[in-house]
Amino acid sequence: MPATGRQRQRICFGVLASSILAFSALQSLLVPVLAQIERDYDTDQSTVTWVLTAYLLSASILTPLIGRVGDSVGKRKMLVITLVALSVGSAMAALAPSLGWLVAARVVQGAGGGVMPLSFGIIRDEFEDVRVSGAISMLAAIGSLGYGVGIVASGPIVSSLGLSWLFWLPMVTTCLAAAAAYRWIPDSPARERRRLPLLPALLLSTWLVALLLALSQGNSWGWSSTRILGLVTIAALVAGLWITVELRAPVPMIDMHMMRLRGVWTSNVVTALLGFGMFAAFAFLPQLMQTPSSAGYGFGSSISESGRLLLPSALAMFAVGFFTAPLVSRFGSRLVTAVGCTIGAASYVAIAFVHDHPWQVSLFMTTVGVGVGLVFAVIAGVVVGSVPSSQTGVASGMNANIRTIGGSIGAAVMAGVVTAHSTTAGFPSESGYVIGFALLGAAMLAAAVAALLLPDSHVQPTDGPLRDADNAELGMLPMGHTR
Repeated sequence: MPATGRQRQRICFGVLASSILAFSALQSLLVPVLAQIERDYDTDQSTVTWVLTAYLLSASILTPLIGRVGDSVGKRKMLVITLVALSVGSAMAALAPSLGWLVAARVVQGAGGGVMPLSFGIIRDEFEDVRVSGAISMLAAIGSLGYGVGIVASGPIVSSLGLSWLFWLPMVTTCLAAAAAYRWIPDSPARERRRLPLLPALLLSTWLVALLLALSQGNSWGWSSTRILGLVTIAALVAGLWITVELRAPVPMIDMHMMRLRGVWTSNVVTALLGFGMFAAFAFLPQLMQTPSSAGYGFGSSISESGRLLLPSALAMFAVGFFTAPLVSRFGSRLVTAVGCTIGAASYVAIAFVHDHPWQVSLFMTTVGVGVGLVFAVIAGVVVGSVPSSQTGVASGMNANIRTIGGSIGAAVMAGVVTAHSTTAGFPSESGYVIGFALLGAAMLAAAVAALLLPDSHVQPTDGPLRDADNAELGMLPMGHTR
């Protein structure tokens, strides 16, 4: 018996949820083991951060390209290709003989950043308007759950099977997800066939690499050294050229004209600041927890213990996704997002000054999860609801891209701050973590201010009124509407 429309939607949602769960778990599996990777590959904390930064940088470049290709050749096809690339990157990482090889593997895994925007676009294509926002919020919540699963599973996997199995297991999972997506996801009905923005991608990668290298190596090379000043100069000049090219390109990588839409540009500002704080916090908290108390701070936690301490945060991000729709209906997307950012800001400042016991860090990170979960669930719907369905992949990819750009910069900045000074035992000084988390709190507070500029909608943004109002700014109408 052929499946009904509702049954097909359930199967489609299940496949997408599995894909996002696998991707987000792989994204976080390395977070608790950065300190062990540092020891195994005989490197330092600033250098090992590139295992995270390389992934974020790669995702920053590949995510919008994948979204653009998905809108052109079909979202299902690109979802399958993305999951296969994630599997290949996992196999490379499992076999990595050196840190450089592992960083290269993480660059390949960065293609996995396309899973989320492609999934959002498929939901927009296949679901009725009244169900789109709820489905997208649920996928965002599942992504948070997967992040938590990765953090918790990391310790037991390493202790029982070894470090390489952090990649072999996800490789199997993503291969199965690719097969399921090929079998069950329908072809996309809306397509735009346009060439790829390769020059903007090259310029974006150039200035980002220059900036991140300067931020991460400033302490080692000297902030006033010729190399650092040269990298900063290159980053500034190429960034300016990139913006100019994006404004004039017939097919931009990040559509600066689309950024004029109120629902798009405000969401992207909030997302960039949110990524700055979130990725840096998750990258460095396990290292703080695993620092032995003999250094004057830290708890000497094992990989598994630090993962369990961070689990409540990821679960909180997942849980609040179920409640955002009624909150937006009652209080509006602007207030809900601003409150979520403010909760995150207060929590990071609390971690900066109160981290004497493990339960304190776990408690404050849980409240971070509440705030971040609120923001993620609302922002996803605002972005998707602000553009025509044929541009969903581009818009959501652009938003994911900006989040990972913010995250890569945040991780590099945090690495520079934390490693600026060391204790006599060879560990970073406590003051580095204090300053670093206070800085993350300031970034989240800035996100709260930016959230006040969001469209103040009390209805789901994909229901129509918000999209019509925002699209009118560029003379665009949603698909199916006429002037």
